[in-house]
Amino acid sequence: VAPPPPKVVLSPLPTLHVYDHCPFCVRVRLAFGYKSIKHNINFLANDDIPTPTALVGKKIAPIYQFQQDDLVMAESMDIIKLVDSDTRFGQTDCILPASDRTDIKAWQKSVQVLLRTLQRPRYVATGLLPEFQTLDARHAFIKGHQLPPYEKPEWKEGDMSMDLKLKLYAEAMASDPSSLVAELNEKLKELDDMVHCENCCSGGGFSYDDIDLWARLRSITIVKGVVWPKKLRAYMDNLSARGDVPLYDEMAL
Repeated sequence: VAPPPPKVVLSPLPTLHVYDHCPFCVRVRLAFGYKSIKHNINFLANDDIPTPTALVGKKIAPIYQFQQDDLVMAESMDIIKLVDSDTRFGQTDCILPASDRTDIKAWQKSVQVLLRTLQRPRYVATGLLPEFQTLDARHAFIKGHQLPPYEKPEWKEGDMSMDLKLKLYAEAMASDPSSLVAELNEKLKELDDMVHCENCCSGGGFSYDDIDLWARLRSITIVKGVVWPKKLRAYMDNLSARGDVPLYDEMAL
């Protein structure tokens, strides 16, 4: 990984309103860390509707707030592109454009159900993530996030009771994950072959491909027993350090 640029410290600092588990939020945190932009992080409670609504009109994250410009905006990639084009935040265009990595996109789609099954119950199981510190916040997530094989309309708009949803989440955590983890381990071997090197997933250097891929892969570290191929594990560790975004290994379940 290229050495980090000089620290950018503006006054007042920009603020990112985020959920810790959210890959779209992690995208922006990774970009800010990569560019060495000092910033405040405000972790929103998952059941906090008034705060994001007051900022951008609806419950959404991430939200970027920069008082110096009286600016508040959402949409992760738009935030990153704006900041990476502004000389006040250091060298511009230091994140390379996305390439057409249809192989990685296809891989992500192939593990979508598997990762939902493993990750979603673990996000809320401990109450340790900042957005899930209260029971109401955890229940708000469970209420709105389906577990396979259920689809979103059936889970959110159907007549499923909250008691049933809580039961399904509890059963998912209580069940033996070994077969699912073994399947994930094999899928990670496939991805390891697609990743260019320990510092970037596509040739040429750190790019929007990494902004998206690393942010999604970070959530896998909340799953205990995952065996990371050597190159992919180094990729996770290197960008965690360079982007100043911690992984979940120490609290994996």
